[in-house]
Amino acid sequence: MTMLPPVLRLMLLPVLNVLGPILVGFSLSMLIPLALSLWKNDGAEAGFEIAFCITFFTGLFLWLSTRRFKRELIPRDGFLLVTMAWVLLALAATIPLYVNIENISFIHAFFEATSGITTTCATILSGLDRLPISVNFWRCFLAWMGGIGILVMAVAVLPLLGVGGAQIFRAESTGPLKEGRLTPRIADTAKAFYNIYFAISVVCAVCYHFAGMDWDDAIMHTFTTVSLGGYSSHDASFAYWSSRTVDWVCVIFLIIGGINFSMHFTAWRKLSFRIYLKDAETCGWILTIVLLSAFISFLLVYDKTYATVSDAIYYGVTNTVFVISTGGFANTNYGEWSLVAQLLILLASCFATCAGSTGGGIKMIRAIALVKQGNLEFKRILHPKMVRPLKIGSQTIDKQVVFLVLAFLMLYTIIALFSTITFMLSGLDGLTAFSAALACLNNLGPALGSLGPAYNFASLNDFQIAFCCFLMVIGRLELFTVLVLFTRGFWRA
Repeated sequence: MTMLPPVLRLMLLPVLNVLGPILVGFSLSMLIPLALSLWKNDGAEAGFEIAFCITFFTGLFLWLSTRRFKRELIPRDGFLLVTMAWVLLALAATIPLYVNIENISFIHAFFEATSGITTTCATILSGLDRLPISVNFWRCFLAWMGGIGILVMAVAVLPLLGVGGAQIFRAESTGPLKEGRLTPRIADTAKAFYNIYFAISVVCAVCYHFAGMDWDDAIMHTFTTVSLGGYSSHDASFAYWSSRTVDWVCVIFLIIGGINFSMHFTAWRKLSFRIYLKDAETCGWILTIVLLSAFISFLLVYDKTYATVSDAIYYGVTNTVFVISTGGFANTNYGEWSLVAQLLILLASCFATCAGSTGGGIKMIRAIALVKQGNLEFKRILHPKMVRPLKIGSQTIDKQVVFLVLAFLMLYTIIALFSTITFMLSGLDGLTAFSAALACLNNLGPALGSLGPAYNFASLNDFQIAFCCFLMVIGRLELFTVLVLFTRGFWRA
């Protein structure tokens, strides 16, 4: 490490010092599926033992060997730490999958782990019903950990190590208004998020169980529902149960997961449901669900896609929520719907969920800001001397935030188009390429065409798989966090 260039050593080694304990902590999470494997005697314990040892001792080595470089992190370090953590944790999570799943390449195992930890939950696996239960548990548990953000949870621990966490929270949290906190101390904010997330998860698991799932499936699907992930322990996903009660439980908790968790905290602390109704972003999320579900249901009835009107409404509402929440579940093959219906729910997944939720995409708050700014510009055309600030609810939005939103949207659009062209040049048809780009960027999971809900990503070549992993990571970390690392200015002293 002393052979590194001075500038790189100055930046990299303090970050590695923080990554060490994060890897050690992550290795401890592997003990849960290891215990499950031993309890169920499913023969997969060796993979978790190997993964635990490699991850634990790698983290310990990084921690101890960089102790003399320990210092308070600056905001620039936060971006490097967040990106390196997501990649290294995905690599560590790959090991149990690579060891325990027969005939799987390392790049495919890495895709599965990255997909889980970014809550994308697109899969390359088939025969999920035959996998060891501990392996299925690990896939779903990755989504649960990724949902809250491993670094947001770790921010409560880092101050104990003498390392401040505010810069990490800003880099990992989602949405344009990142500076708001639920509590004065950043560690307390992270704990508040974790406690709410855990409480919702417990309620979801109980509801799934009483709706008809056994406890194993209830817990695993809770992990991927609350996180808006989408992994299932069955190839048929929610069609496995053919239970409308199970599906509606999923829909309810996907809606809850799509709301900003600060709203859940505030509503719980004030014991008032009206908090949600006063929030413009939450209302936008709910309104999008209602209007789009109604329109998709109308299209299904009009096209006579299903035998009865009630079936069309049922499948229209449930699968609309499955997709636009970036949950990625399915209880029917919506790839057989009209192309208009498919594209509408895919495009809605780009912005429907709230900032501060476990969802992906552009986020509702950015969409609201853009719509309101557009409305202001129309008024200024008619009244050039008008002076009126942009407001969302009771909050006045600074122009700098609007510029950031516009920059984000421009970058998102450029990456989506570039990714579509890249996929097409690598052999995918237009619909599949476009939908794959959005599905990975939005951390949605299933795409359309040959990567639709009736298929998986196993048909992709190694380059396409690796490119999907890249898109999933930058999508989860909201583009700028990762892409700033590729600028020359970032690495200057």
